[in-house]
Amino acid sequence: MTERFMRLYQRLILDRPLLILLAIVLVALVAAAGLPNFKLDASADSLTLEHDDDLDYFREINQRYGSGDFLVITFTPKDVDLFSDQAIATIDDLGKDLLTIQGVTGVLSMVNVPLLYSPKVTVSQLKDEPRTLLTPGVDRDMAKQEFLESPIYRKLILSPDGQTTAILANIELDKKYIALVRHRDALRYLRKTEGLSQEQEQELTQVSKEFLDYRTARSGVEKARVTAVRELMDSYRDRAEIFLGGPSMITADMIDFIKSDLKVFGIGILLFIIATLAIIFRQLRWVFMPLTVCVLTVLIMLGWLSWIDWRLTVISSNFVALLLITTLALTIHLVVRYRELQRTSDELSQPALVRETVMSMARPCIYTVLTTAVAFVSLVVSDIRPVIDFGWMMTIGLCVAFVLSFTIIPAGMLLLGRGKNNVGEDNSAKLTSVFARFTERYGNLVLVLAVVLALISSYGLTQLKVENRFIDYFKESTEIYRGLSIIDERLGGTTPLDIVIKAPSIADVPLVLGADVGENDPFEDDPFADADPFDADPFADDPFEEDPFADDPFAENSGQAEADPNKQSNSYWFTRAGLSDLEKIHQYLDDLPEIGRVDSLVTPFHVANDLMGHRLNDLELTFMRRSLSPEMERLLLASYLEDEINETRITMRTVESAGNLNRNELLAEIESFLMEEMAIPPERFALSGLQVLYNNMLQSLFHSQIVTLGAVFLGIMLMFLILFRSVKISLLAILPNLLAASIVLGSMGIFGIPLDMMTITIAAITVGIGVDHAIHYITRFKREFVVDHNYIASMHRTHASIGLALFYTAITIIMGFSILAFSNFIPSVYFGLLTALAMTAALLGSLTLLPRLIVLFKPLGPNRD
Repeated sequence: MTERFMRLYQRLILDRPLLILLAIVLVALVAAAGLPNFKLDASADSLTLEHDDDLDYFREINQRYGSGDFLVITFTPKDVDLFSDQAIATIDDLGKDLLTIQGVTGVLSMVNVPLLYSPKVTVSQLKDEPRTLLTPGVDRDMAKQEFLESPIYRKLILSPDGQTTAILANIELDKKYIALVRHRDALRYLRKTEGLSQEQEQELTQVSKEFLDYRTARSGVEKARVTAVRELMDSYRDRAEIFLGGPSMITADMIDFIKSDLKVFGIGILLFIIATLAIIFRQLRWVFMPLTVCVLTVLIMLGWLSWIDWRLTVISSNFVALLLITTLALTIHLVVRYRELQRTSDELSQPALVRETVMSMARPCIYTVLTTAVAFVSLVVSDIRPVIDFGWMMTIGLCVAFVLSFTIIPAGMLLLGRGKNNVGEDNSAKLTSVFARFTERYGNLVLVLAVVLALISSYGLTQLKVENRFIDYFKESTEIYRGLSIIDERLGGTTPLDIVIKAPSIADVPLVLGADVGENDPFEDDPFADADPFDADPFADDPFEEDPFADDPFAENSGQAEADPNKQSNSYWFTRAGLSDLEKIHQYLDDLPEIGRVDSLVTPFHVANDLMGHRLNDLELTFMRRSLSPEMERLLLASYLEDEINETRITMRTVESAGNLNRNELLAEIESFLMEEMAIPPERFALSGLQVLYNNMLQSLFHSQIVTLGAVFLGIMLMFLILFRSVKISLLAILPNLLAASIVLGSMGIFGIPLDMMTITIAAITVGIGVDHAIHYITRFKREFVVDHNYIASMHRTHASIGLALFYTAITIIMGFSILAFSNFIPSVYFGLLTALAMTAALLGSLTLLPRLIVLFKPLGPNRD
């Protein structure tokens, strides 16, 4: 720190300690006023990639096919059979009660879905009001078999044991939300690729605010809906075991978990910090001042984030705990240095002591903040928005922590006076001297252990994976885990996956169907096989134009028929040619062990074939479609066919509990089948759904981790070169940090902990913390080496001085973050334990490997005997 800057610091802070403290309190009060606006975001948007084209396509498909949000209730009666009068009445009552909840547009359950095989109906009866379990005289045993074996309901509505059913509450599709988010994302993409005009920038700002405000209001409505459903479920728990599932429920529960962790574990870590400071320093002032800095830093940052509406996500929720420990590290270094000077410099006055403390610690602390900031700024190269936000939040928070530490601590020291010097009563130096003696006596063993750990970590890195089950984010005792596991294992899987396929051009049809189908041609005896599958209206010149049955389905719904003229025309996908292709795809997907329930146009096609007793030809298919009632049309066709653009959709759910699930391989295998076996070019099909979005995010983690670590070490190496002005010292300083990061990531690979959005930040945290230790240790070692030019003696003195600050900081962080092991949110558990491991590795590296390398390579010059 230059003398000029020190004079400015003296005038602004050291000469006016009370005024500067009052100014900080005023800033904190203004920031605190914004806390009522503090918000958390656990929406699907916060779990996807930035500028992901698949995300925009996913929203487009949802809008096109009317796929909105939903809630699923699993129902298992306690004392009666599922098909008893009591259980059926209970399910019916629950369904009616669900319809009274705001936003629920419809409820499907085993008591109100159409029965087609109990007994089997004819095609002509499809226009009639369907039978259900509530219809008097229905054979319930036949209905149970239909639910278990029918193509429409198998693995959808009834568990294999026949005792658990699913009740689906459909939520109204929020078209405004989709329109706003697509408008915002389109402008963001344009800004990234081509740039925006001033008017477009204003438009982006306006639509972003409108979307954020709307999403906030929408989240409140969704939370209230989930709460209302849970309250309703509570009134039925005496009669059945009931669990809730669905996207909005997961979002609501994740926010609750994050809030709980912020409150419970934030307070827990704070209390542990108080206890640790009290044990270490045994003076109230050295508990009060560091604690004040930590609390005000977090308060000012959270208040500022609230004022600008920058929301914490699942990932950045750990920002508070990390900011606490990084701030605590800065304050401990200042306190330890002051106490050391107080013990060795009795002749100095209190202002001189404070000034000397600031001057000696400013340079290393500035560089520790800068290098740690480099570690967190490196996260912005990720394509995952919450990771980017986390990096910027931590970087800004570190700057605030540095400013407050170097104002509150010095000002407090001046106001409280010199105080009692109890350093002589502190025997903590004996702990760090153990590391010094071990390094001196067993230096070669330290190097051997480092090499062994490096080799083991290298093996672990090869085992590192990104595949993980979303259900494993929650403990088995939680309702969200139990509900998702029942849906996953008994009711056809959890994570949705769609395949959207466009019809071939007319010229491609022979190639698709095969030019020579030979003797097994399924159309050989079909008198209608030559009918053009692309005929806009097969009935335009139909000899059956006066067929009295043709108008029956529209007799009661003529208005709907006029509003939906495409219902009278068949796309390619509702012909024998298209359905033949879809059958092969449907069967292939159904045979995959990772796939649970599969739905497509093949399902109603097989049902119609069974009801007719033969495979329907094109004319019969068209007639059948015209014969469907509106309810049957919505149930069987609407979600899988878009006539206007000649497009079909196959929906399925993957079984997360399948031990062999590898999302990336599964998606690649499906794409390979479509292109190679079905000869469908890539431009004609697309995979969509949450499964694709989640996989995109997971696959980006490997790339992001490599780029992040590369950026971290490059940036820190440059900082070391500027600070130490020595290539040799810089390389020695970075080696222990590289080993610590490898140990953490290698341990994840060895113990099967997958890389996800939470654990991707661990490497940056490890390096950031480890670099702090290296800077402080080497800076102090250089100062001690000047005394006698003896590496061993300098090592012992460094351990006894700055080693204490490193030890105090590490123990506080290790124990504080271990508290997160008790969280119900598994990513928080991993984060806490891995951070504790990172801190342990950084501490041991700084107190054993780093000094051993310095003694071995002698970067400061020759040793003086």
